[in-house]
Amino acid sequence: MSYYEMNREQMLNEYYTTRARFEALAAEGLQIDMSRGKPGADQLHLSSGILDTVTDESGYITEEGFDCRNYGNLTGISECKRLFAEILGLDCEKIIIGGNSSLQLMFDYITQCMTKGVSSCPPWMQQGKIKFLCPVPGYDRHFSICEFYSIEMINIKMNSDGPDMEQIKEYIKDESVKGMFCIPKYSNPQGITYSDEVVRRIAALHPAAKDFRIIWDDAYCVHDFSDKPDRLLNIFPELIKNKTEDMVIQFASTSKMTFPGAGVSVIGASSRNIEGILSRLSVQIISYDKINQLRHARYFKNLDGLKEHMKHHAQILKPKFEVVLNTLEKELADKKIASWNIPRGGYFISLDVTAASALRVGGLCKEAGLRLTPVGATYPYGIDPYDRNIRIAPTYPPVEELKKAAEVLCVCVKLACIEAILNKNTNDYGGKIYA
Repeated sequence: MSYYEMNREQMLNEYYTTRARFEALAAEGLQIDMSRGKPGADQLHLSSGILDTVTDESGYITEEGFDCRNYGNLTGISECKRLFAEILGLDCEKIIIGGNSSLQLMFDYITQCMTKGVSSCPPWMQQGKIKFLCPVPGYDRHFSICEFYSIEMINIKMNSDGPDMEQIKEYIKDESVKGMFCIPKYSNPQGITYSDEVVRRIAALHPAAKDFRIIWDDAYCVHDFSDKPDRLLNIFPELIKNKTEDMVIQFASTSKMTFPGAGVSVIGASSRNIEGILSRLSVQIISYDKINQLRHARYFKNLDGLKEHMKHHAQILKPKFEVVLNTLEKELADKKIASWNIPRGGYFISLDVTAASALRVGGLCKEAGLRLTPVGATYPYGIDPYDRNIRIAPTYPPVEELKKAAEVLCVCVKLACIEAILNKNTNDYGGKIYA
């Protein structure tokens, strides 16, 4: 029965039963971490062989005869650029291979816009208050970059096929709106892949600001675990059709393909943007870790090799997602107090709870020994205006631990929603349940 259909006696019985169940779980002394989208140890083991691909002195030499131990090759070695060109659907000359972090590349690019400017425009920091569009719920580390530079963030609603394009079209009429963050495939946290129509409409945008830039964070470009994975339309041919190629800067990395702390990142962009980025990089760094680039290129060989590797990740991840989704269905579906997405890839499940109770859920989970992403983190400034979204990261805990985590989460959702419903209807139910 839906909680909203229960009478006073039924609701109170449900409260005391759920409270007792919560207290029993809290007494178990659990310590479970579902706070970040980290690969588990079993996933990390999949890539151990990458460390054996460069072993002796001759093994450091690229196909072009370059010694990866030395300075040089600022944009990356050919083998690695060719691999990423296949992954991203770009020409090699429009790619720069970076270090282990695409987040660092994004931060550095925003820094360049702030201090030096782009498209022959003044630096952003000299243009007064600037703004960024942020599809929500979204990725907290994107928001942190904006906060660091005091860039005002504007919430853009996420629809089932991507960000609300009507909102975007209206906001970009303002010249102070300088950019937008996007995770176009398996978005964080909802797992939404932008439809072909949305990708085409983004490519066709003509913002008032000539220096408007879209950060196209393709973090989960090959992270499928469904038999029917999502397909994302390559935005760059669409940009070329619309003569807007300079508008998008693409980022990706192998962080969740091999080792998050020792992966390879990449920037993909138009020739003009690559030229501008290199003008900074040539001052900032002499070269990135080319030995690591060589490891990755030799280990995967090509896109087919990478896809085969990702199938092993999928075999580990799919059961973990199924544990959480099955528990949500079993515990919450008939209560009508929550909704959630069923992703076909990526690293997260997005849970929305009714009755403005997500913060209370987070507090209860912490009390019971379950660590979640801080509630509110999926919105700019850490403020969820509806107090409903919770990001679930099922990838790190082992399956057996995850079963307990999912149970704890569902019990906390039930308890928080019961409290919220009872407290909202104090006249009907005779006083608040908790202080």
